[in-house]
Amino acid sequence: MAVETLSPDWEFDRVDDGSQKIHAEVQLKNYGKFLEEYTSQLRRIEDALDDSIGDVWDFNLDPIALKLLPYEQSSLLELIKTENKVLNKVITVYAALCCEIKKLKYEAETKFYNGLLFYGEGATDSSMVEGDCQIQMGRFISFLQELSCFVTRCYEVVMNVVHQLAALYISNKIAPKIIETTGVHFQTMYEHLGELLTVLLTLDEIIDNHITLKDHWTMYKRLLKSVHHNPSKFGIQEEKLKPFEKFLLKLEGQLLDGTIFQACIEQQFDSLNGGVSVSKNSTFAEEFAHSIRSIFANVEARLGEPSEIDQRDKYVGICGLFVLHFQIFRTVDKKFYKSLLDICKKVPAITLTANIIWFPDNFLIQKMPAAAKLLDRKSLQAIKIHRETFLQQKAQSLTKDVQSYYVFVSSWMMKMESILSKEQRMDKFAEDLTNRCNVFIQGFLYAYSISTIIKTTMNLYMSMQKPMTKTSVKALCRLVELLKKRVISDKKYSEQRLDVLSALVLAENTLNGPSTKQRRLIVSLALSVGTQMKTFKDEELFPLQVVMKKLDLISELRERIRTQCDCCFLYWHRAVFPIYLDDVYESAVDAARLHYMFSALRDCVPAMMHARHLESYEILLDSYDKEIMEILNEHLLDKLCKEIEKDLRLSVHTHLKLDDRNPFKVGMKDLALFFSLNPIRFFDRFIDIRAYVTHYLDKTFYNLTTVALHDWATYSEMRNLATQRYGLVMTEAHLPSQTLEQGLDVLEIMRNIHIFVSRYLYNLNNQIFIERTSNNKHLNTINIRHIANSIRTHGTGIMNTTVNFTYQFLKKKFYIFSQFMYDEHIKSRLIKDIRFFREIKDQNDHKYPFERAEKFNRGIRKLGITPEGQSYLDQFRQLISQIGNAMGYVRMIRSGGLHCSSNAIRFVPDLEDIVNFEELVKEEGLAEETLKAARHLDSVLSDHTRNSAEGTEYFKMLVDVFAPEFRRPKNIHLRNFYIIVPPLTLNFVEHSISCKEKLNKKNKIGAAFTDDGFAMGVAYILKLLDQYQEFDSLHWFQSVREKYLKEMRAVAKQQNVQSASQDEKLLQTMNLTQKRLDVYLQEFELLYFSLSSARIFFRADKTAAEENQEKKEKEEETKASNGDLSDSTVSADPVVK
Repeated sequence: MAVETLSPDWEFDRVDDGSQKIHAEVQLKNYGKFLEEYTSQLRRIEDALDDSIGDVWDFNLDPIALKLLPYEQSSLLELIKTENKVLNKVITVYAALCCEIKKLKYEAETKFYNGLLFYGEGATDSSMVEGDCQIQMGRFISFLQELSCFVTRCYEVVMNVVHQLAALYISNKIAPKIIETTGVHFQTMYEHLGELLTVLLTLDEIIDNHITLKDHWTMYKRLLKSVHHNPSKFGIQEEKLKPFEKFLLKLEGQLLDGTIFQACIEQQFDSLNGGVSVSKNSTFAEEFAHSIRSIFANVEARLGEPSEIDQRDKYVGICGLFVLHFQIFRTVDKKFYKSLLDICKKVPAITLTANIIWFPDNFLIQKMPAAAKLLDRKSLQAIKIHRETFLQQKAQSLTKDVQSYYVFVSSWMMKMESILSKEQRMDKFAEDLTNRCNVFIQGFLYAYSISTIIKTTMNLYMSMQKPMTKTSVKALCRLVELLKKRVISDKKYSEQRLDVLSALVLAENTLNGPSTKQRRLIVSLALSVGTQMKTFKDEELFPLQVVMKKLDLISELRERIRTQCDCCFLYWHRAVFPIYLDDVYESAVDAARLHYMFSALRDCVPAMMHARHLESYEILLDSYDKEIMEILNEHLLDKLCKEIEKDLRLSVHTHLKLDDRNPFKVGMKDLALFFSLNPIRFFDRFIDIRAYVTHYLDKTFYNLTTVALHDWATYSEMRNLATQRYGLVMTEAHLPSQTLEQGLDVLEIMRNIHIFVSRYLYNLNNQIFIERTSNNKHLNTINIRHIANSIRTHGTGIMNTTVNFTYQFLKKKFYIFSQFMYDEHIKSRLIKDIRFFREIKDQNDHKYPFERAEKFNRGIRKLGITPEGQSYLDQFRQLISQIGNAMGYVRMIRSGGLHCSSNAIRFVPDLEDIVNFEELVKEEGLAEETLKAARHLDSVLSDHTRNSAEGTEYFKMLVDVFAPEFRRPKNIHLRNFYIIVPPLTLNFVEHSISCKEKLNKKNKIGAAFTDDGFAMGVAYILKLLDQYQEFDSLHWFQSVREKYLKEMRAVAKQQNVQSASQDEKLLQTMNLTQKRLDVYLQEFELLYFSLSSARIFFRADKTAAEENQEKKEKEEETKASNGDLSDSTVSADPVVK
């Protein structure tokens, strides 16, 4: 009721006047029209943007293909319905038998042939271990059992076919005939029977040619014998062994002795219990012979001709039928036997399947020796000779054949294009369809011819064990490509094929329904009966037969094309693949043909899936995949990578004039064509040549840049060139390239630190190293920026390595240092000096006398001088300078590290408050990769923050590592070091002044203005020995200052006296003396300042005892604060006691 109140006029709407329906139909029509227009518009856009020529089916663009096969849904009984009940039965029986034969043939071709052929494949000899053969055979037994059942079934079907035919053709005049058989020839039945015999014959040939299978079988039987002697050892019950052995014997007798076909034709065809008589049935014998001759007449005309389709296969069937006829009726038509053998001159060998080749002459002679004796030996010998000459001729004409087929196929493709791009006109519909049919069939014939050439030639070479020439291999590979072109081009046209089918069906009113196998079979059987009694005239019958033939071809076009273009046989000839790839690489022009070859190689996969001798067929597929990929890498991809790299290198280094690269002289290959190829599909992957080469170059350039960073510019140039010349999109290495301000590399210094410390001088205040001497007009310097840039290049990890190297270096130097201090001459003098100072220090105001140091410096020269004029003290000073330089270098490394870290961290806005990216990513619930990246970023940031905040106390480390050893009682001789420092400083000052004076001279060898390494060295060693207090107790620098000031005052006094007497020369001398004293005093002052500065680095305000005390206090404070770091505030100021 509520509805009524809401919509009072609702009742009126319920009256249907049909207007809505009309309106809806109009809208639907408009929508349909719009869709059609839109589709054609999209098609035009797609065609305009399409980069492929023609409508070839491309897997990448259309991954789904439609299988347009007419499928029969009615049973045979429903299809065969006429008023004549007897005829119905006859046709039904024959149709059912033919269908059965087709099924058996299909099962053999897919399952049994492949299972047998691939037995033993996939396991290389190297990977096979003892017992593998037996295991493989053990897995294979179940397959052989299935094969045994299959063969038995075939025998039964052959028997039944013969009986059914014999029952129809009765020679007994009195017995009633089932139907009138005069003029009725069921040729289709004999053709099918021939197909089944071919299957049995093929199985024989496969097993006969399979050496591995037979070897493994023998091993397996031996294994069984061992098991038989000791069944308990193998955990097998003895009563089960006997039946198994019997079963194996049965298998061997039935399958492996090569008598599958023979056993079939030797069956007892005559029924014993008064059933059908076969061998005595003369009418049947005549009918049988007549049918064989009729089929042969059709086959012979076409064999070896361009229009040949499946005549070869039928010829094999005819040979089988002929032998069966001879076996049953024991009569032989000598003339027909000879004409069968004559075919061998046209067709010397026939490929049954894969790499199994069959010689008809051998077969006929072997199976019918009695008939063969009737022929002369010469003609039989001629056939064998002809076979060899045939192969030679084929090999010679192969290249020519390839060229002509190339032209044929290309023109056929163009025809196909034009005929399909034409608009269909309804008035010329029948004519169009006829044309299309003819083009389809022409293409199929080309496919058949090409396929036959390839298989026959390859298999003949293989069976005769003759080597193929490279030219032949290339030509055959070219044919394989053509074959794949055919099949690929054809896939697109199935839509039109349906029109073709339906039109032909309509044109031929004999068939009312889809052109399925069953319907065509029934038609041919029905026509066998229907054409008797001259129903049709010959000129009427012939067109009908032609149309039926065409209909057969067109209906099964997809199936037949698949069979003809199936390149599964390539598996057995994969030895040609490397030669083919070398050819593709050498010619380079037609790189796109690789797609066709890989398409051919892919055809082997479905067949391999029937292998049963391995745990899983996947193992066989993997081994095939691996083998093909290895060949591809070795013969194409790796060559290509090396060639491209070589080309880029030579192009970048043209200035070096490496070799002649004139393309007119040395030739030129355009390898860029390989990079325009679409990725090749193979197994479950796409092989992208472009990506492979790009990855190789990226990897190579990256690795080589890492090894030699100074080459980064060269590799960048090569990257750009690869992009320009080959269109490869290269990845930037993102390695820190060296800057212009790089100086000597940290890595180089580290490796040669012993050379570095002797050749460079250290300046403490500016933190800079200056080269001592150089052959160039300039001296190299190294400062913090250089070091920072170097660390940026190599990463901060290099800092610790450098310190480790320095430690190793110091160890060696301290060994020499200890030896010098231990020397008797030195040690005795130093002990004497210490004793002397202790005696006079109270009288001398605790100052070490300058004269004593001077005496030591001069006296040591008496011990001997080097050829360069250096005393032992000079050498000792140099040793200490080198130790100091090494410490200066460590200091610079630390500063450089801090500099580098602060440069890196400058983009972080607030060092006190750094966001935790990992937590943020977790909150957002992002992917695992993002989480990893965030975690990585956090660790990098925390590293940089830590590095830029504190840096590592390398000096402290180097003190801590050596100090305990230096302070041990066994190194007591080192405790004298503080007393040698005064003479050392004196020696250093003299050396320093002489170096500075050389700066103003023309010959600047040995000139220098700084050498703070000495001060660093002294400060470091004093710290190691904990002798700062001892050295300070000498008050040496005060003593020096007093001495020089005293002398300067004396000179000034003399100057005042002499100025009165006006003695010019004397005044000059005094001025020079004054100047010299000034210089010496200044130099001592500089050394004092440098030493004081250096001492700060080593915490000179603390003795070892005080440092230990401070350490203890810190530990106690940490304990007291219970590990609460936020509350503990440890004083950073030195504790003064």
